[in-house]
Amino acid sequence: MAVPAASLPTSSAFCPRESLQVTPSRFNKMWVVENRRSFNNHVKRVFLQSSLRRNSSKGPVWPRASQSSGNTVITAEKLNQEIGCLGVKVEEGEGKLPKLVLKSDGGSGGIPHCFPQFGPGPIQQHGFARNMTWSVASSGNSDGKPSVTLELKDNSYTHSMWDFSFLATYKVILDTESLLTELVIKNTDKKAFTFSAALHTYFRALVTGASVKGLKGCTSLNKFPDPVNPIKGVEEREVVNFPGFVDCVYLAAPNKVLLENGLGDTISIENKNWSDAVLWNPHLQMEACYKDFVCVENAKIANAELEPGQTWSGEQYLSVN
Repeated sequence: MAVPAASLPTSSAFCPRESLQVTPSRFNKMWVVENRRSFNNHVKRVFLQSSLRRNSSKGPVWPRASQSSGNTVITAEKLNQEIGCLGVKVEEGEGKLPKLVLKSDGGSGGIPHCFPQFGPGPIQQHGFARNMTWSVASSGNSDGKPSVTLELKDNSYTHSMWDFSFLATYKVILDTESLLTELVIKNTDKKAFTFSAALHTYFRALVTGASVKGLKGCTSLNKFPDPVNPIKGVEEREVVNFPGFVDCVYLAAPNKVLLENGLGDTISIENKNWSDAVLWNPHLQMEACYKDFVCVENAKIANAELEPGQTWSGEQYLSVN
């Protein structure tokens, strides 16, 4: 069984938001890891393609990972046909080479990274990692599972607000029935630092029918109406839904929760070393699109401390029943 394209991380044409996404094709079983700049520059991109395409008369196509560079001769029209996702398009760049750019109605979605800060705080909301260009470190194919590793390093921009040296790597592994991600943070500085982090994962959903199971008994921090001074409580519900604006942190969450997306799919969200969970839906703050998605996030809310040379890692495993 292949992963339903409508079930896992989603992109909405009406909600411009993030710059690093994993999004499904609208027309075939393709997942696109987009490494995008914010201002129509040249970028690299990596396709992770699963083994099944719709309308294929030749049977399954084996999973593959392919990295595109400036030396690839392919037309912008062909790339637009292959990408088939919202929020980006391909234009003809210098030397008639393809250039991947944001559309004016660019999409919200995917799995944005909150690092080195989750939520409000001394630096910009959710940190800087989600707003920066990540480099393609490597890509490959192991046992029929394509993968890509992206990396982000400190620079003058990051030092201007958070004066530490670091290396962040983000690995994505695609299978026909699942998506695995791993975020690794390494302290490359000469002094210790602390950070918080989260994967701000968007799921396509019918918000009025969406619900999450597995959070009963967790300590909750309800960030509505005041995200700076959340209301502390204990979750008593077996099933948590999205009746309006939702922004709630669950501390010491289990390593597996289940999302019913309201579209007939049950999505298993498992993790390793992400200690907390977050549910979010903006409701009328994003009136054009809030009905079409929910966010169920793996997070590290309490600050993690790394001495020089130390690393922290967190894995997320998504699958659909």
